[in-house]
Amino acid sequence: MILKVLLNGSKGRMGQTITAAAAMYNARIQAAIDIDDDPANVIQDCDIIIDFSFHKATCEILKLAKTFEKPVVIGTTGHSEDEQKRIAEFSHSIPIVITGNFSIGVNLLFYLTSISSKILENNYHPEIVEIHHCHKKDAPSGTARNLIEMIQESRNLGPECVRHGRQGTIDERIHDEIGVHSLRGGEEIGEHKVIFSGPGERIELVHRAGSRQVFAEGAFKAAHWLIDKYPGTYNMLDVLGLKNRKD
Repeated sequence: MILKVLLNGSKGRMGQTITAAAAMYNARIQAAIDIDDDPANVIQDCDIIIDFSFHKATCEILKLAKTFEKPVVIGTTGHSEDEQKRIAEFSHSIPIVITGNFSIGVNLLFYLTSISSKILENNYHPEIVEIHHCHKKDAPSGTARNLIEMIQESRNLGPECVRHGRQGTIDERIHDEIGVHSLRGGEEIGEHKVIFSGPGERIELVHRAGSRQVFAEGAFKAAHWLIDKYPGTYNMLDVLGLKNRKD
């Protein structure tokens, strides 16, 4: 089946990558829209929506998706808490895959981070370092946010345990803390490192993206997987069959 896609955010970096890669993944960009375009005239001819736009635009396309009962793959990041709540509400009516990173390798990093957090004692201190190009507007990255959530869930930690950077004279690092550091510069596509520093040893989990093609591959994989799913919120661990895996 050739998947007919409405691409929201077609003029952005990822939008252009998605467009160029569509034919490789048994898909066709049926409609390419961006700011000021009206998707209402073209959505009926599409099987699914892929959204790589701007966080404020996501809920608008979801309204239309709900009306026309279209599944949505969301790669846009930087959503506020209110926007995240609204996305969750839309998922009661339509199936949605949303993730901060569609790379299959990064989602394996999520999985390994979750396992490591559970196995290692809390005196193995987690620190997350992410590096992106100078044009990226949100920090920490959506991927880093996902990594934070993995550690929080594994160790039953709340938002108060997250420390973004360190400066000046501060208290000693406590066990129940997640350090997060965002670096920006040049044309870095994306690097994420999770460090667990423990007594006498250090474990590092690292993913480096060499091309945006890896994100397009994951987005189309998610789109094909989502097409016949029930309403709900899914992520790439669901798509890859890792969500309920027992290790």
